[in-house]
Parts: sequence; structure tokens; C-alpha cells
Amino acid sequence: PRTFVWTGYRTNLNYSNLYKTVRQLRIKGYLETPREGRKILLKLTNKAKEELILKKLLEGKSWDGKWRIVIFDIPEKQRKVRNSLRNKLREWQFEQLQKSVWVGKKDVSAEIKKFINYLNIPQWVQVFVADKI
Repeated sequence: PRTFVWTGYRTNLNYSNLYKTVRQLRIKGYLETPREGRKILLKLTNKAKEELILKKLLEGKSWDGKWRIVIFDIPEKQRKVRNSLRNKLREWQFEQLQKSVWVGKKDVSAEIKKFINYLNIPQWVQVFVADKI
């Protein structure tokens, strides 16, 4: 496996920005910072690796001429879940037609269904494939 080891110091590196960036990546679950003696290691999590692989796969696929349409009506009590779904749709390069209607060109139907089940919201979400919109 590829490993990046940084052992030197750069005088033009803004350590405050580096610390903030590493902290945000840890909070989002993309980075682990195990210690090895006095050294702090930066290690990508499985979540980060999976998302990088998915992004690479999405970039490589050409459009098959079909639209994926996601329509949802998630209750206000489930706002965080609704926002998670919207964020994931953006990651998958979907565009918002209305507040709860999104369309995309990439064939990620299987991933969408898995994510909907993971969030436990299939009763509030419909996924369609269409030739025209």
C-alpha cells in the first residue's frame, strides 16, 4: 500500500490551517490520527477510501441517456436524515429541481437504495429511472 511519510518541516506551512483541516477530517470520519511514540500519524479511514473509490468510479462512467430521479417527503423531525440524503445526492452529482426532487445522470441506483436503507427512510423516498424529464 502507498504511504506518505512527512518527516521534515516547512517554514511556509500554516500549522493553524493544517490543524483545523486535520480536525475537520477527523470529525467527518475521514482521518484517523494514531500515535506511534512521539509521532502522530495521519491515516485515511475506510469511509474515506470508499468515497474516493466511488468518486473515481463515477468520474469514469459515461452517461447512459437515462435520468435518475429521487423524490422524497421526509418529516421535519427527521431533518438531519433529510440533510444527509441531500448531501449524498450532491456528492453523486445530482441537481435539485425542487426542494425534495433531485435528478442525476450517473447510474448510482444501487448506491442510492443502499443509502436509503442505511438511513432507514425507504417509506419516504422514491427512486425512478426515466428517459426524459
